[in-house]
Amino acid sequence: MEKSRGWKFTLLCITIASLLIPMVVTESYHLHLVNITYIYMILALSLGLIVGFIGELSLGHAAFFAIGAYTSALITKDLGLSFWITLPLAVTLTAFAGLLVGYPSLKLKGPFFAITTLAFGEITRLVINNLEWLTRGAMGLPGIKPPDPITIPKLFTIDFYDRRAFYYLILLFVFLAIIIIYRIVYSRVGRAFVAIREDEVLAKSIGINAMRYKRMAFVVASAMAGLAGCLYAHYFLFISPVTFDVAQSINIVLMVIIGGSNSILGPILGAFLITLLPEILRAIAEYRMVIYGAILVFAIIFMPEGIVGTIKDRLGPLVLQRQRR
Repeated sequence: MEKSRGWKFTLLCITIASLLIPMVVTESYHLHLVNITYIYMILALSLGLIVGFIGELSLGHAAFFAIGAYTSALITKDLGLSFWITLPLAVTLTAFAGLLVGYPSLKLKGPFFAITTLAFGEITRLVINNLEWLTRGAMGLPGIKPPDPITIPKLFTIDFYDRRAFYYLILLFVFLAIIIIYRIVYSRVGRAFVAIREDEVLAKSIGINAMRYKRMAFVVASAMAGLAGCLYAHYFLFISPVTFDVAQSINIVLMVIIGGSNSILGPILGAFLITLLPEILRAIAEYRMVIYGAILVFAIIFMPEGIVGTIKDRLGPLVLQRQRR
């Protein structure tokens, strides 16, 4: 009960602060960076469900990001349907792709699963790159429309060409993603995920259908990545295969590992740090990958539980001492 109250209070404080950000961040480019960060938060949260709660490393998460982006972009461009219709279609198709990929690949474990997802990511990128008649290949897909305006007669119109309006749209889906992950993690399903992560053989022995729960996590994570891809496409109004390469998948993995995979806050913090880090390192951009590698090695050696997990480990004994007093 106390944990639930603490989460509700924290979520309320974050909600208020988030709603005030566009009023504080007046520079358009800075607000643009915040919007990108929020999209990557959804991506990191989705991968965190796989890495942190079922204990499998996926190196092809950018593929689901791409499927969501291209599905929504192509339907709005070629069929003229509204974003509000293509969004659920893109999420559903990405979830179905996650089911098709997860059904056979989750029978594998450890590095074999990681390599399989890596191969799927590269296959997806190559398919997009070579289907020039549909996706325009390496030239990219321009002319994507933003979400249709929301008009309330005689009151106001929300135009999503405006970055502030799009900020609140992305924020809505960030909170939706957090609520979904929270409800899953702190439920019977979440406890089954953790049991499978800790000892799959033991989990099976007590009646947990490990494969069913692992596929469930994979499908939910894929759908959320598709949601992030849809938002990305209709925010940037241009997408290309370069955006969804292996480096993008590694980038998402970095967010989860550095922030901490065994929590909800970890991927959020990781997305914030990794998205803004290139801006901080712009003066030495040629050394960016070297710095990324050094950060990853440091995190694995000194913070194997990520930033959030390390803080919990350090603060845990202090909290227990205070409770005893």
